[in-house]
Amino acid sequence: MPTESGDKQTIQTRSLIRLCDSWMEAVAQGLTCDRNEKRSRFIMLFLTALFLTLFIIPSPQFLSVHYREGDIATSDIRATQDYLIEDLLLTEKKRAEAEAAAPFVYTLAVNGNIELVRRFEDALDLMDDATLHGDARRRAAVGVLGVDISAQEFAALSRVRQQRFFLSDLARQLGPLYRQRIVADRGHFAADLRHGIVVVDEATRQDVAGGDYSASIDLPAARRIFSQATLTQGASPHDLEILKGVAVRMIAPNLSFDRNGTDQKKSEARAAVRPVLFKMKRGEMIVRVGERVTSEQAMKLEKIFKTRNSTPVLTGLGIFGLILVLCYAPYRFGRKNIRKFNPTNKDILLLSLLTVANFAVLKLVSAVSTALGGLFPSIDTASYFYLFPFAASAIIVRIILNSEVALVYCAITAPLTGIMLNNSLQVVVYALLGGIVGAHGVRQCKERGTIYSAGFKVSAVNMALAVCFHVYNDSPLSLQPLYCIIFAFLGGLINAVYVSGTIPLIEALFQYTTDVKLLELANLNSPLLRELMIRAPGTYHHSVLVGNMVEAGAEAINANPLLARVAAYYHDVGKLKKPQYFIENIRDGENRHDKLSPSMSALILISHMKDGVELAKEHRIGQPIIEIIRQSHGTSLINYFYLKAKGLETPGSPPVDERDFRYPGPKPQTREAGLVLLADCVEAASRTLTDPTPARIQGLVQKIINNIFIDGQLDECELTLKNLHEIAKSFNQILAGIYHQRIDYPEPAYKEKTIAKKPEDIDSEPPKADAGREDAAAKGGAEDLRRLGMS
Repeated sequence: MPTESGDKQTIQTRSLIRLCDSWMEAVAQGLTCDRNEKRSRFIMLFLTALFLTLFIIPSPQFLSVHYREGDIATSDIRATQDYLIEDLLLTEKKRAEAEAAAPFVYTLAVNGNIELVRRFEDALDLMDDATLHGDARRRAAVGVLGVDISAQEFAALSRVRQQRFFLSDLARQLGPLYRQRIVADRGHFAADLRHGIVVVDEATRQDVAGGDYSASIDLPAARRIFSQATLTQGASPHDLEILKGVAVRMIAPNLSFDRNGTDQKKSEARAAVRPVLFKMKRGEMIVRVGERVTSEQAMKLEKIFKTRNSTPVLTGLGIFGLILVLCYAPYRFGRKNIRKFNPTNKDILLLSLLTVANFAVLKLVSAVSTALGGLFPSIDTASYFYLFPFAASAIIVRIILNSEVALVYCAITAPLTGIMLNNSLQVVVYALLGGIVGAHGVRQCKERGTIYSAGFKVSAVNMALAVCFHVYNDSPLSLQPLYCIIFAFLGGLINAVYVSGTIPLIEALFQYTTDVKLLELANLNSPLLRELMIRAPGTYHHSVLVGNMVEAGAEAINANPLLARVAAYYHDVGKLKKPQYFIENIRDGENRHDKLSPSMSALILISHMKDGVELAKEHRIGQPIIEIIRQSHGTSLINYFYLKAKGLETPGSPPVDERDFRYPGPKPQTREAGLVLLADCVEAASRTLTDPTPARIQGLVQKIINNIFIDGQLDECELTLKNLHEIAKSFNQILAGIYHQRIDYPEPAYKEKTIAKKPEDIDSEPPKADAGREDAAAKGGAEDLRRLGMS
């Protein structure tokens, strides 16, 4: 039979196996979350790099400086290799000359007279077609002849009986006329003939060799000559005269200008001219620093520029890769070396959208400044960049997140800004220092005016940089430095206006809670706190005292005092739903928990956490405060009702489950949440002191913090033992000020009836040590914290 020790060993083994399985499941879930988080961040990185590439790639270039005629060279430039450079002007001149010298093309209809006679023959054949009658036959004849004919002319055509003789006579009269070459306009043709013409056969498109075209006649002359001829065969003289009039109208030029052929000849002549090249040797000095670039030098520099730049696709890939490296390397450095650099996925999404939007604005204002250069030629276009809001995005990041993220953000965006704006090193320095100074200026942004103060600081740095840039570049004394200084001053104010308009939008879209928003929430006349004061005055005053305590504690440990105080104001706002179930709000002495079971009472107390979160979301209190509301009680035990339930246990009934009397948590995750939990318990317990002397207050604070620490409620926040010691000291000072001693009056102003307090203020009951923990651990923890709060 198994022994008792064997049973215990088996139970311990099974417990260990279940613990290992739970641990492995948690690790697997953590790894899955980590993989999903990394995947999301890589997707955002690639999308951001893609959009930034689209903004940067249209810029002139980033591998070399692109000079135009009239620019001033900022450095000596030599040829890095041998170049064969095309003289574009001379080449274009020679091609234009060849194009102008190209001959005009004319097409010759060699059998033009025969075609005319054939059309008459087809028309005469229609007269014998029995299938056609009346107007149909006449319309068919018009279509064949190509000219409109009257009824008289149609009748004359139909009376021709000897077609062969008529056609032969007609061809005999037309032959000499067409051999002279009929042109549309004799004057234009004579000018083209002097320039040079090429005659091609209309049918074969082959050149017609030889021929004297100086005797050509124009169309009116040809018709006049033919009208004087006499047709004698095939019909009556009257009909022949009528048909001669039809033939006169049918005469057309047989030597016509060919526009397409002429253009082709010009193109061939232009293409036949080879580019005029000259050689530039390696090491040849092209332009020296300070020289004004001439047209020839600009041509040489353009050749170097085109040679050194790849295709747009390769250029885009290079910029895309550069952005990835610039974004990823500082990010990894920050994650590994900067303790406070730990942006969430939401933070990275904000940074990505902010960066893309900022570069879009910079691209837009860059285009506007280029247009202003034409309107105000006295102001150098490069001077306008002092107006650009380079520092705005860094200021926004500092206000929304923290200074560590803002610094890394400046290190990433400043070089990209310089690349986009003509590869300017001055822009890199200007954007970097402006962003750093602006972010430093809003490090304690607790009112809107702080943003404008930071803007003035940016203006001061901008003006100093503008002066340094002009001294460094050895610029001559002129109005340009004055323009730059004025623009630099205005640039800081533009950054402040930009940030002031953008911050509320980001707060609304991304649900961030800035210090400015916290100041608005800290107003005790806000609707939610005012309702709390009216409906639950005891909870309201408790929350105000807790707020004072956590603010002092946060200042002592360098946490965020404003966030801690505002969170303390709202941490018990859920008691608005059932205020009479909490002892601090009871005025008539009736305790409603007397009529409820312990489990129901615990459920009501626990529900105020959920109610508080719902009210906070409804009033848009902010995610950081909502999280602190969830964590303000951790997983502490509602000790009074737990012990009451244990006392009501009967033999045979199910045992009381301690988990039913614990808050759902989670435990405090931040120092501010831990402060709220500590101050809540200490303030509630301090009300139970009958004689609150400084020594008793100090002992109470020490005991409460010890119990909370031993219960494990501070395991997941960053509060150290040194922090707890400083917090205890600050709590002692605040409570000693509240419960300070007064001198005894000679006669009491009133008599106070002492009412025994019931322990139903379970929400404020300090948590006890977990019964499941080892006694030695509890004793050791208490010993370690024995002197908490003692000076």
